[in-house]
Amino acid sequence: MRKIVLSLSMSLDGFFEGPNREIDWHFVDDELHRHFNEWIRTVGGFLTGRVTHELMASYWPTADADPSVGETEAEFAGIWRDMPKIVFSRTVAKADWNATVKREVVVEEIEELKDQPGGDLVLGGPDLAETFRRHDLIDEYRIYIHPVLLGRGRPLFRESDSRPRLRLAESHTFGSGVVLLRYERLRTPAR
Repeated sequence: MRKIVLSLSMSLDGFFEGPNREIDWHFVDDELHRHFNEWIRTVGGFLTGRVTHELMASYWPTADADPSVGETEAEFAGIWRDMPKIVFSRTVAKADWNATVKREVVVEEIEELKDQPGGDLVLGGPDLAETFRRHDLIDEYRIYIHPVLLGRGRPLFRESDSRPRLRLAESHTFGSGVVLLRYERLRTPAR
């Protein structure tokens, strides 16, 4: 069965983006980008909200055509462009770049997606992640902590009464100081 894997970056003090929605504080050097390419190449698709999809679609579809783009970024452009995507949005009817639009997160449909063959599904965007978390659909958390304190901004996780149990499956420190913390969701076996 495929997993739903939340993959997001945050500042050391827990923010997904700065107070003006900026993400220019991300430390994505060549080493971290190669890591993303190696992992993302193995997944089965992206699940994103409209804002995240539009952000990605504003750059990656043609990034490899820019002669100033490095080899690692150019490689990611091809991976992103070819990867199947589901964009969850109530405001757009169509999304480009191998994307399908869904209006709502329907738990049964997500479970059916997980039952299909193929690689894991990468979940991106804090609003969509909150919806998936509320429905207990996230199987793994890949949180990239960047060595910066923003002081204010938009927190990665909102307040919740939910307390899923997690197990640390991996940690890795990159040369830039970014730390990957990968947690797996522990589920109680059915009785």
